[in-house]
Amino acid sequence: MKQLTKAEEEVMQLLWELKKCNVAAIIEKLPSPKPAYNTVSTIVRILESKGFVDHEQEGKGYLYFPVVQKADYSNQSINKLVDGYFQGSFKSMVSFFMKKNDVSLAELESIMKEIKKDEK
Repeated sequence: MKQLTKAEEEVMQLLWELKKCNVAAIIEKLPSPKPAYNTVSTIVRILESKGFVDHEQEGKGYLYFPVVQKADYSNQSINKLVDGYFQGSFKSMVSFFMKKNDVSLAELESIMKEIKKDEK
């Protein structure tokens, strides 16, 4: 799976949220200052060429929708982060984030309970 640029990821986040929409609906959800219609349209077409998005005709325009699931992209991105910065060690990554974000032992125990609950 290809990596997305920051702008592509921002548009993709909106497509995952909206499920199916036209370019105007994406622009409406973007923060101000709003980018030009052609800019967003170009990003959507790039996402389509990368295999993240597809479209269907609606009248004279198109409705775009994601074909890559958010969970799949998130998993791939996390794995790339772990491989690139933590030599493939999730333990090293968790340790790093705990130290840098001052996570308490109680918070870690809460996280562990959530993980164990999800395993069942």
